[in-house]
Order: sequence, then C-alpha cells, then structure tokens
Amino acid sequence: MPVQFPPIILASKSLRRQELLTLMGLNFKVELKDVDESYPDGLSPAEIAVYISEKKAKAFTGDGEIVITADTIVALNNEILGKPTDRRHAQEMLKKLSGSKHEVFTGVTIVKGDKVHSFYDRTEVLCKAVTSEEIDFYIDNYQPFDKAGSYGIQDWWGIVVVERIEGSYTNVMGLPTEKLYNELLKFI
Repeated sequence: MPVQFPPIILASKSLRRQELLTLMGLNFKVELKDVDESYPDGLSPAEIAVYISEKKAKAFTGDGEIVITADTIVALNNEILGKPTDRRHAQEMLKKLSGSKHEVFTGVTIVKGDKVHSFYDRTEVLCKAVTSEEIDFYIDNYQPFDKAGSYGIQDWWGIVVVERIEGSYTNVMGLPTEKLYNELLKFI
C-alpha cells in the first residue's frame, strides 16, 4: 500500500463493502450499531443516501480511527427501490428494472475525530428485458434480499441482465472505491 492510513472502522455488515475495502488493501475492522434508516420526505435519492450515511456515522465516536459509513439507494424515475421485504416484493422490483434504466446512488461518510466529510456517487444502469421465469430463477438462486433494488451487479443479474453502466461499477456494488480512496487521502 503506497499510503499508510490510520486504523479504519467500517460500519457496515455488507460483505461487498468489506470485500472492496480488502481489495483496496486497507486494514479495517467491522463495527455495527443499530441505526434507524428512515429519512424525511422530499429528499432526492442522492440526498437520502448521504442523509442515512451521516446518520450511521453519528452513532460512532472514534479516538483517531477513521470511521466509514455508507448507504446505497436504487432509484427508478425517483422511486426508491430499497431492500425487498419478501419474495413478492423482490419480484415486483426486478420486473420494474427489467428493460429500463435506473440510477444507483451511494452516500459515504468518513469521520475522524471532529472531521466529518460526506459525498456520493451516481451510476446509471441499463437492464435488458427479462421474463418472469428469469426473475424467479434469479431470486431462487441468488437470494437478493439484502440488496437495494433486489440485485447484485457482481452476480448473475449483473452478468446476464445489465447491458451497460455509466459510472462506477464499485458504486453499484455499494462503495465507490475510486472516490473513497481520494477522500481518505484527505484524512491522513
């Protein structure tokens, strides 16, 4: 690693975010705190992602450690597609994404002592049209119940259904790593 960062806490149970930080060569530990992820009406998808990320960050007080929190929002025509509550909900979301273009926003907050910085990234994702049978196959085999929008860009949906993205691939996974690295450099 060309840069030595102070100890990092990743406040996320997302295995994808953990994998991305590992691939970035960062040493970190995971700490979780329960945070209410509700948000006020009237916010744009980008504002929602940042708002929830900042809410998560406020639950932490560090002693020189860097804390990273994040929240990913999938938006289709400004409708927020969160994590599905059940199979039927996942089917509904994936049907909406089929044959359409949507946006993925990830809000990230970095905290070290009194210094707090938030930012977001936006990626546009175009999905080809899929059948109900393909949606059921995806749900049965990939269990996307912990993912915003009911899909993972790194699994079957991303490999077979996503036709094109404009923006950061890792942002769609849940953490815009290229932006995160540049922002972390400001904290050392």
